[in-house]
Amino acid sequence: MLDSALLPLANSRVRLRALRLDDATAFAEGTDDPDVRAYGHLPESEYTPESVKTMIERDARPGLERGDLAVLAIADADTDQFTGSLVLFDVTEPSAEVGFWLHPRHRGSGMAAAALDLAARFARDSGLTRLTARTTEDNVASQNVLARADFARTGAGSDIAPSGARIRLLHYARSIDTVS
Repeated sequence: MLDSALLPLANSRVRLRALRLDDATAFAEGTDDPDVRAYGHLPESEYTPESVKTMIERDARPGLERGDLAVLAIADADTDQFTGSLVLFDVTEPSAEVGFWLHPRHRGSGMAAAALDLAARFARDSGLTRLTARTTEDNVASQNVLARADFARTGAGSDIAPSGARIRLLHYARSIDTVS
């Protein structure tokens, strides 16, 4: 299980922390981006500030308290402003799956790879030994981010995304026995 007491975590680029209600507007704006809609495969088809606040109260906070779901904010290390979201889900004894997206204004900044490094530290310090990830074959940007964050491609296949859609996905994994 994930240990929420380890949060927030930070490095020189980002802070990984629990979502706050004041993140709701930026979260909703980010999910309205065409690339997030195309590649994020988020559980909801549309997000508003109010629906994000409901999701935080109904899903994110209880999941983090239980340790089986972490819907987190990727925040700027200097300003603590919301820049994207990282989710750890399907948590089992040895592993968890990670998904992420960045607001369009912050893409290409190295923030996603930096957030994945923090997610690996969070998972390792919570007692896990492996992170997995999936992305679509045409999402080259996420493939590159995963490679920069030391994820190795492990296969491909048709699978169910968090949105419930059946899609062709590339599978990745990262051992987190040790994290730099």
